[in-house]
Amino acid sequence: MRDFSAAVERLRAHSHFAQRLFDAEPAMVAELGAAVAQPFTRAEMERFVQSAAENNPTELKIALRKLRQQVWLRVAARDLAGMANLDEVMTVMSNLADVSISAAHAQAQRDLIARFGMPIGVESGTPQELIVVAMGKLGGAELNVSSDVDLIFVYPEEGDTNGARKTSNHEFFSTVGKQIVSILSEVTSDGFVFRVDMRLRPYGESGALAISFAALETYFITQGRPWERYAWIKARSITGARHDELAALVKPFVYRRYLDFAAVAQLRDLHSQIRAEVKRLDRIDNIKLGPGGIREIEFLAQVFQLIRGGRDARLQGRSTISTLAYLAELKLVSAQNVEALIATYVFLRNLEHRLQYLDDAQTHSLPPNPDDQIRVAQSLHLDSYQNVLALLEQHRNGVTWQFDAIFANQPVDDNGALTGVWQGALSGAESATILENLGFANGASVSERLAAIRRSARYQQLPESSRARFDGLVPVLINTAASVPRADATLFRTLDLLESVSRRETYLALLLENRSALRKVIELASASGWAVNYLSQHPILLDELLDHRELGAAPDWPALKRKLQVEILQSDGDVERQWDLLRHFKQAQIFGLIGQDVAGQLALETLSDHLSDLADCLLDVAVNAVWRSLKTKHCEIPQFCIVAYGKLGGKELGYGSDLDIIFLFKDVHPDAAENYARLAQRLNSWLSTYTSSGVLYDTDLRLRPDGAGGLLVSSAAAFADYQANHAWLWEHQALSRARFCAGNREIGDEFEQIRCDILRQKRDPKGVRDDVLAMRKKMHEGHPVPAQLFDVKHSHGGLVDIEFIVQYLVLAHACDHEALTVNAGNIALLERAGALGLIPVDQANAAANSYRELRRLQHRAWLNSDAAAQLQIDIVTVYAQPVTLLWKSVFGSSA
Repeated sequence: MRDFSAAVERLRAHSHFAQRLFDAEPAMVAELGAAVAQPFTRAEMERFVQSAAENNPTELKIALRKLRQQVWLRVAARDLAGMANLDEVMTVMSNLADVSISAAHAQAQRDLIARFGMPIGVESGTPQELIVVAMGKLGGAELNVSSDVDLIFVYPEEGDTNGARKTSNHEFFSTVGKQIVSILSEVTSDGFVFRVDMRLRPYGESGALAISFAALETYFITQGRPWERYAWIKARSITGARHDELAALVKPFVYRRYLDFAAVAQLRDLHSQIRAEVKRLDRIDNIKLGPGGIREIEFLAQVFQLIRGGRDARLQGRSTISTLAYLAELKLVSAQNVEALIATYVFLRNLEHRLQYLDDAQTHSLPPNPDDQIRVAQSLHLDSYQNVLALLEQHRNGVTWQFDAIFANQPVDDNGALTGVWQGALSGAESATILENLGFANGASVSERLAAIRRSARYQQLPESSRARFDGLVPVLINTAASVPRADATLFRTLDLLESVSRRETYLALLLENRSALRKVIELASASGWAVNYLSQHPILLDELLDHRELGAAPDWPALKRKLQVEILQSDGDVERQWDLLRHFKQAQIFGLIGQDVAGQLALETLSDHLSDLADCLLDVAVNAVWRSLKTKHCEIPQFCIVAYGKLGGKELGYGSDLDIIFLFKDVHPDAAENYARLAQRLNSWLSTYTSSGVLYDTDLRLRPDGAGGLLVSSAAAFADYQANHAWLWEHQALSRARFCAGNREIGDEFEQIRCDILRQKRDPKGVRDDVLAMRKKMHEGHPVPAQLFDVKHSHGGLVDIEFIVQYLVLAHACDHEALTVNAGNIALLERAGALGLIPVDQANAAANSYRELRRLQHRAWLNSDAAAQLQIDIVTVYAQPVTLLWKSVFGSSA
């Protein structure tokens, strides 16, 4: 058997406290030597308490103190001998606290029940139990070896006990709480178990010792302070029941559903107070509270938890190390920086324990005694105390740098000139001169716009804290906008955004705290008025500006779809939440594409492919989510599919395109038609209902058989019959750009076969020509254009002419050329028609190029908030002429 006496002797040499225990009870030396090979387990602790206590309060106090001594000695010996890592030390000490608190609670509750009976809830009529909530390091299972425990006592309901002698639930649980504190913290000849700190409870030392759920919720709503949100991140229920109800009550107080960047300033203020206090008390050597210390690392982790925890449950954990690791995984902090922070945290916590091993004192300060300094160095396996200090300084400097990078206030306007411009401290002429010297074209117009904001009711009615942030942002905004193209328009667009989000302080805080995000907003505003307007409508997307993904990275649609499916499944039963998830997913993906688009990273065809893939993804996820939500259904997996027409069918979707879709099913069950009609109706509601998160998609269902008067859902067989025997030619035109996009793939394949069969029907080319020309004339008359302008879509020589040419070629010639039935897009089909000799190759290529360029012009107009895309004729003539020439070749006349 291995000799562990060296571990015991190393502890004796390092710890005055251990030496005193060994001197008082020499038998402890042998006991520790026999047990030190294994960690102290929670089961071992529970057996120790059960065998020693036996429902006697006095014996319980003795047992818990003896247990604490044994646990402490074994943890210290294993740690100093290199047999235990930091995780073991923190876990064992946290288990000791949990076991001790549970035993004290059980003893106190038994005593009180014997006197007053069981406390009964007035609302539920059921027995109640005290919930001891662990806060701080105990809440995170990160307890150190000589720590106090931060506790809060909570109970579910008010009411009275049911014994012969009655008392209120409040008095009952307050008394139980007092006894718990006494059992744990009373100093006896055997010492104490844990010092208990109750100051984190509502209203602090002046508050009630125990509080009901209802009172706690009221306190959070009316009195809860920012630092308490920070504290409650670590909250963990140890005793009692109904923990999920308590967690549901706490969660909205701690974690906001939106991105809470106001938390940055709040935590900065809290930390500044701590730093000032450390400096005032000359506690710079405090490795917990001093610069670059343990508290700063905890702050770094928890600020991201407060900002984003409401949106990402992975950031709602209690462990500092796990949270830091998630920050790297989510790319919120670089993996290299996180690795350094974790290494520093481990070093500081290990050093903290070695300081506390000396005398079992709750200290975080470096020892002044030279002998103890040597002991600390040796316990860290370092040659000298100077090496300890050098390593400590290296670690702390890294934390301080990282902390200041996130928390530091950034200077806005060193010379104050732009602040003066914004605040109206200068004359109009002076402001205009400063602005024009900075790079604005019309300083007077910019100055007047700023003055109009200051006079506006919206600005005047802002809360003081929001107005302070607004005032801090505007000078930065002015200075940054001046450095980009179209500075005047950029500033006006960004000011519009700032005004629209100003009532949500968290968005102002985000832009103030993240200059890179502000810069991205301004670059976006410079490139696209529509994009910044989209951001104004969905300000939650400001978070996407902090995404560290490579700008040119293509979306991984299968992976994104899987992630969305998981989130939707987790929210089954909460339809509003599912609607929000779908809408935010769409908005986030679109906003990512906008960033790549305006930066010139995406070809228009690629962008349309992505937007179409996004719609396919959302439709497929929504179909299955809606089906699961139906109370009446005859099968688990719907035999149902969605067919896309128009821009989605041709994979030419734009940012603001609606969806032309129809619904098909193939199912012989007698309830199938009714259930799928209900599915289609509910699905359309999911897509098109306007919520606080906006609308998912506007839908157009009129291309279904018999149009708006027809059934919402058709069987595949009925659809085939309609297309073969009843459909108009224009419906076959539309079919040329149709495709399966979501739902059951087998039905989609059957639709594709129906589509090809219909398109390959033998038709009279002259009859097709006459019908197509009549339809084109009707459409043109429905979209009049001013004489001096060219409508990129509807004018002769525009996009619709090309689409009609392609559709005519498909309907007239697919019977002989199967390749024309492939839904490959207008450009590819023009090129195929040319290769087949149906149209001149040079005209096909020229018209294809015109189609590509006209779409780009249309897209550029959209980005600049011109949805109609009606341009000066001379700008478009070079692209319209090849289209007009091809039209004459195909139809023998002008359009």
